[in-house]
Amino acid sequence: MKIIMLGAPGAGKGTQAKMIADKYQVPHISTGDIFRANIKNGTELGVEAKKYMDQGLLVPDELTVKILLDRVAKDDCVNGYVLDGFPRTIPQAEVLDKALTELGDKIDYAINVDVPDENIIKRMGGRRACLSCGATYHMEHIPPKTEGTCDKCGQELVLRDDDKPETVKNRLDVYHKQTQPLIDFYSDKGVLKTVDGTVDMKEVFAAICAILG
Repeated sequence: MKIIMLGAPGAGKGTQAKMIADKYQVPHISTGDIFRANIKNGTELGVEAKKYMDQGLLVPDELTVKILLDRVAKDDCVNGYVLDGFPRTIPQAEVLDKALTELGDKIDYAINVDVPDENIIKRMGGRRACLSCGATYHMEHIPPKTEGTCDKCGQELVLRDDDKPETVKNRLDVYHKQTQPLIDFYSDKGVLKTVDGTVDMKEVFAAICAILG
């Protein structure tokens, strides 16, 4: 069961990816994590990726796919995996598709967690973070016991720059330009499944489980 998670930033796809990985006993693979692991372990691919990252450049799609294929070739991926954060663009999807085809493999499901922009702006605008201990809250869903104060360490909670409405809107604009075309790409391949991401997290997960069986 090889799954790609799609959805706008803040749609909750990362949370769902972790829950799928736990339930179906397959690895949750985030490209950020595998980059960091390769760089930390000083692998040949990691050294090559670090050259680009040190210059503030994006790692080329071919190299990213090589690192990804190296990860999914590991024994723990024998029953499948959940990809989170890749592919982000059509060229990346095409490189991945070609590489998997050459291995006689393919993606089984591309799950799109669909949430309207206005919901995401509201959802992310409600987040608060403690810069001291890293705890996170949501003013509506997981509020702190005392407004503006971290339950764990008593420090002030802040709205991170990443979660400010103008920043979120910019991220959504980038998503619609670059990543949303993937919905058509995987729809044409007959593997796209869309779930309503505006409902409760458990309901979203139940809808995904109904698809995966």
